Amino acid sequence: MIEVVAELSRGPVFLAGEALECVVTVTNPLPPTATSASSEALAWASAQIHCQFHASESRVALPPPDSSQPDVQPESQTVFLPHRGERGQCILSTPPKILFCDLRLDPGESKSYSYSEVLPIEGPPSFRGQSVKYVYKLTIGCQRVNSPITLLRVPLRVLVLTGLQDVRFPQDEAVAPSSPFLEEDEGGKKDSWLAELAGERLMAATSCRSLHLYNISDGRGKVGTFGIFKSVYRLGEDVVGTLNLGEGTVACLQFSVSLQTEERVQPEYQRRRRTGGVPSVSHVTHARHQESCLHTTRTSFSLPIPLSSTPGFCTAIGETLTLIGGGKRAKCPISIECHGAWVLIPSELLDIPAPSL
Repeated sequence: MIEVVAELSRGPVFLAGEALECVVTVTNPLPPTATSASSEALAWASAQIHCQFHASESRVALPPPDSSQPDVQPESQTVFLPHRGERGQCILSTPPKILFCDLRLDPGESKSYSYSEVLPIEGPPSFRGQSVKYVYKLTIGCQRVNSPITLLRVPLRVLVLTGLQDVRFPQDEAVAPSSPFLEEDEGGKKDSWLAELAGERLMAATSCRSLHLYNISDGRGKVGTFGIFKSVYRLGEDVVGTLNLGEGTVACLQFSVSLQTEERVQPEYQRRRRTGGVPSVSHVTHARHQESCLHTTRTSFSLPIPLSSTPGFCTAIGETLTLIGGGKRAKCPISIECHGAWVLIPSELLDIPAPSL
């Protein structure tokens, strides 16, 4: 028996474009007092990062598969398939890297190997919605001689920050002052520079404040005014808003505000359509505030954005992502109900960028 342990050096959350580093430890768990006949031999081990795409059959109509593609593995590819047995389709993968070949471990012996790979910047972020799912995994495969391949899958969370796709790491100048007494590798310096750049862009985008006002009314008249202080938020922030009922002509007994993720699939890839061809939309509520407001002139609310939510993004079928089911949007709109009146804040104003790491 062989025990394989994979340890991520800095946790399972990464920004697209960062380098993932993993230490793979292979151990023969038998006690050292066992006989030499208890030695274990492995033919090889390989590692690869891949992204699985899964679409709901009741919501998304995927295009038919390309019949010209043979359903066999080309001779140039290895037998190691990281997505073997997985649901959905593999839409993105890094080249496989061999960790070792022809390894023999005596009882109680263990060896460690380092794996490093840059996460593709052109892929979608990790997302689990009602219509589609994008799941990243690091898969490590090992094989004994004349035995089937055993797979170890490590789940990852990948965040995508718009605008970093065209950024290039400066090669001719130092990013920050370095000490001659410290060893610094180029990969670690690049990751630090990328995280700092992402943090600066997020700070510039989320620090701008501009009051947005929306009138709430029904068929009988104006109920009140809904206000929000900025339009771009980071994961983990609180969406703070106000509700002014003093100017309304219709009494309000109770109001509720919800922070939701809106998931939309492009019409040509929808399984179901509403009347008039309007795309069907699914919502997931992250936070909700409800308050009785009879005889209240002005009140406020705060809705926390969970760190587990996915920033706004859009995907579309293209040459490199031929298996993605349509241009799906995931955004966080705010809906508010107020005594029979209902208003939805445009989701374009509430695109939430990824947090800095």
